[in-house]
Amino acid sequence: MKNFLLAGAAACFLLSCSEQKKKPAETAETSTRVPKPASLRALYSNYWEQQSRFFPLEATGQGDNRFNNRLPNDQTHAFRDSLRTFYQTSLDQLHLFQRDSLAENDKISYDIFEYEMQTRLGGLKLNTWQMPFQQFWGLPLTMGQLGAGTGNQPFKTAKDYDNWLGRTKGFAVWADSAIANFRVGMRTGVVLPRPLVEKMIPQMEAFVVSDPTKSLFFAPVKQFPEGVSEVDQQRLVDSYKAAILTQLVPTYRKLADFLKNEYLPAARTTTGISEIPNGADTYRYYVHYWTTTDKTPEEIYQTGRAEVSRIRGEMEEIKVKVGFKGDLAAFFEHLKTDKQFTPYQNSEQVLNAFRGIQTRIEPNLKKMFGRTPKTPFEIRQTEAFRAASASAEYNQGSPDGARPGIFYIPILNAREFNVTSGMESLFLHEAIPGHHYQISLQQENDSLPKFRRFAWYGAMGEGWALYTESLGRELGLYTDPYQRMGALGDEIHRAIRLVVDVGMHTKGMTREEAIQYMMENEAISEQGATAEIERYMAIPGQALSYKVGALKIQELRAKYQKLLGATQKLRPRNPRERSSHFSLSAFHDELLKDGVMPLSVLERKMDAWAEDQR
Repeated sequence: MKNFLLAGAAACFLLSCSEQKKKPAETAETSTRVPKPASLRALYSNYWEQQSRFFPLEATGQGDNRFNNRLPNDQTHAFRDSLRTFYQTSLDQLHLFQRDSLAENDKISYDIFEYEMQTRLGGLKLNTWQMPFQQFWGLPLTMGQLGAGTGNQPFKTAKDYDNWLGRTKGFAVWADSAIANFRVGMRTGVVLPRPLVEKMIPQMEAFVVSDPTKSLFFAPVKQFPEGVSEVDQQRLVDSYKAAILTQLVPTYRKLADFLKNEYLPAARTTTGISEIPNGADTYRYYVHYWTTTDKTPEEIYQTGRAEVSRIRGEMEEIKVKVGFKGDLAAFFEHLKTDKQFTPYQNSEQVLNAFRGIQTRIEPNLKKMFGRTPKTPFEIRQTEAFRAASASAEYNQGSPDGARPGIFYIPILNAREFNVTSGMESLFLHEAIPGHHYQISLQQENDSLPKFRRFAWYGAMGEGWALYTESLGRELGLYTDPYQRMGALGDEIHRAIRLVVDVGMHTKGMTREEAIQYMMENEAISEQGATAEIERYMAIPGQALSYKVGALKIQELRAKYQKLLGATQKLRPRNPRERSSHFSLSAFHDELLKDGVMPLSVLERKMDAWAEDQR
């Protein structure tokens, strides 16, 4: 999955269906008092400038280093009120322009911007601000990623180091406000499930040290880059020790003590978000936000059940092919426990295995993509402080290429790392041509307004990444039946999500029942299933985006193949043979060139492309 830096911001942007249905005519009364920008370009530019100031952590992630010393307190009513005014004004200004008079790509920008403003306004109506963070996303974890020196926060000059010190000064104030919001939730019944809080406490405690040199926040000053003077180095070492002992450690200790002593006893024993006040409506917002569709939870649930059944059938075929005697549950156990599937002795061997996958697919990538990213790419092991609760993920690079795109792999114990876990499909999804291609190409396209260059819609972004797993055979992978089984395991995992996410949040399915259902339908350990299910409890609806988006992309590919002709061969037998009208490379390039967008906007764009091809 793509790594989100600011979960609090993502939570603010949950969708309100009533807001989505606003019409431009509704702003007629405001048109006389809202100044009209000189152009849509000016509107988008002004919006992006202000957005970067509201969310400087996101600006840092996008390579805009002007605000690297800022950490605003987004936990206050005043902050949310300012956002509400900002988004409503931006939407009103958009509606002062006539969409029908715009060029086609400008219409796409108009539609995306309108959708985005309505989405963000709808999210500000929710009560989820009373749950400021959880075990999977949130500023306390993001601070660790940034401050360790391995994330988006740059540490190249003395000013960079001072910028981080500026950011640490705002953390204590943020934490106090977060605790106050948690307490509001305790009074209103808007609280996290108890198992999630139990995970959060040791996460916070891990940041508490008595020796500042043992803190992960000390890592950047252990080795300075060239150009930082000795005088600055000594000053910064002293300043970092002081920041760790007087600002960071006390804040994490306060968070840990609050969660343990006050919040844990008040945490709910129920699983789904429907159990909090207005929870059913909140979940519908999440479903709409993450899938960018009007699909109902029940429709998604039934799709999940059907996909689980279909994929199990393919798994049965592989079981027979490899000669395994026993049922599918026994085959799952065999894949999890047989020593032949855990051949690695150390983490570097695991990382090298993923690097080998990259080497194998490179020849065929050139035939399937006309455009490839310029952004560098690296494979790294997930940092120890968050590995236990982390999934494999992609952390985007900077548009200028100064920071590479990074594929992070959590390796708790290399001797237990299982090769049948779907290593090949995982690489396609998280790395190449999944998230790295899609996100990098989008960021590198400087002809797009910045709100599109740096946009994220999980339905298309995660949908694309899951779709790329289906390209394994065409890329020269899945020749080993166990790797194909791993790919099917990854696919059924996304189908299972449709069942358990909707089940927990609308049908009363418990955490334990969801864990059991997952273990019955894929080769996953109880520890792995527990981490996954608790993730869906923490961020309801997010896990729906993968399968919903992938099914839409596969539907579009099949539709255009039928419309334009059979798929173009990657390697024609006869050089003189005329290629078919449908080009897979052209399809992929068109799909990615304009960045992510809501699925309805994507389909309109791709339909126009197909008509042009015809």
